Amino acid sequence: MNYTSTRGRGQSVPSAGAILRGIAPDGGLYVPESLPALTLEDIRTLCGQEYVGRAVWVLSRFLTDFTGEELETCAAAAYGGGRFDDDRPAPLAVLGDEAILLELWHGPTCAFKDMALQLLPGLLTASAAKCGCGREAAILVATSGDTGKAALEGFKDVPGARIQVFYPTQGVSAMQKLQMTAQEGRNVSVVGVRGNFDDCQRGVKAIFTDPDLMGRAEGLGCFFSSANSINWGRLVPQIVYYVSAYCDLVSEGRLALGDPVNICVPTGNFGNILAAYYAGRMGLPVKKLICASNRNNVLTDFLRTGAYDRNRPFYATSSPSMDILVSSNLERLLYHLSGEDCGLVAGLMAELEGQGRYALPGAMHDALGRDFWGTFCDEKDTRETIRRVLDTYGYLPDPHTAVAVHGAARYRAQTGDDTPMLVASTASPYKFAPGVLAALGVPAPSGDEFASLDLLKSLSGAPVPGPILGLRTAKARFLDQCAPGEMAEETLRFLAR
Repeated sequence: MNYTSTRGRGQSVPSAGAILRGIAPDGGLYVPESLPALTLEDIRTLCGQEYVGRAVWVLSRFLTDFTGEELETCAAAAYGGGRFDDDRPAPLAVLGDEAILLELWHGPTCAFKDMALQLLPGLLTASAAKCGCGREAAILVATSGDTGKAALEGFKDVPGARIQVFYPTQGVSAMQKLQMTAQEGRNVSVVGVRGNFDDCQRGVKAIFTDPDLMGRAEGLGCFFSSANSINWGRLVPQIVYYVSAYCDLVSEGRLALGDPVNICVPTGNFGNILAAYYAGRMGLPVKKLICASNRNNVLTDFLRTGAYDRNRPFYATSSPSMDILVSSNLERLLYHLSGEDCGLVAGLMAELEGQGRYALPGAMHDALGRDFWGTFCDEKDTRETIRRVLDTYGYLPDPHTAVAVHGAARYRAQTGDDTPMLVASTASPYKFAPGVLAALGVPAPSGDEFASLDLLKSLSGAPVPGPILGLRTAKARFLDQCAPGEMAEETLRFLAR
């Protein structure tokens, strides 16, 4: 299977080339030229397999230039060996008849990004060998909180790769910041950006598409690649956990094979929910995708009106990984909804870059509404949902998960659709302990993040994940900050080390 750019001005490449480059030369995102089929009989077979086997099956349909042995090696290394709690990467938790949570935060950084970023380093190094690159991969990452730490952990001391992460200085939780700035490894760099996530993302994309910077990197023996979900190698592992979750629902008797399921995802950059869309396009029985946003509700407005407009206030919320106004992966969805009209997609992206907005043709908006339903959750509703879920079910959700639980409940109330609801639970509540305590009406201890952990545990009874407990003695290594316009200079300094 080959991959082409959403903007259509470059040659198609095999999956190894798409993973290696991260972003197409024309600034577009790589998409598969066709989608593989997933039949009910395939699902029946996958129900009898563990997560690694399901991952290999899905990956092999998209990464056809990899051998089965290569994919088995990558998947076993990513999801086995104790990297995830009880070697169960994506367990389910049931909230009565309300929702079934797909817990995606049992990995080494306690966030859903581990599900892809434990696998991506293996895929990328294998891709470099296939392409005969002969240079070191320089992985550049923009993060709104969780991607940064997961990418750093995944690429730490990986031969033939180095990684630099840019995060908004005031746009991540204290725990997320400590996870990144205390990162170990000889090949890592972390830089705070005095701006928001969109500034970080825009800066990384500018580096990827600057011929002069790419030439200077080549002169230093490097090539640029990405660990953000703009990289297909980051996105395709996320398809796996939706397929796996459906298999678990069938195996546990919560669904009969072929029964539909709704999926609600807390959404910022649109990669996680896009993976669920791809799973549905393959044949997974997905009825509706509920896109749950926080106060930065640009996606909710887009889904309802067909107009995307980032010209609006930016809010720092208690769910910082969703504090995003430019959802990069939406470009891939536009490509599919337009009937693979690269010219139309390129034009819409040019409008977004130049004017900060674009509007879909009516037929595309109609197609969007057939698959997606959008809603958002303000800070008051987020707090109330955290408290309600703990009081009702004895379950402690993080703020991002709370946004999705609220969105799922709103969808059901407004539509009357009682199809079983799978909700993506994307992070441990202990990554956001002060905010969760505030939701429970308890002031967080001033200036002591770990006292907040202890207090939250005493109130909820939920265990604190080992990777977060291990940060008690961690010391920040990376204190550098820069303006958005200085990111390229920081990268060149990093490559010249």
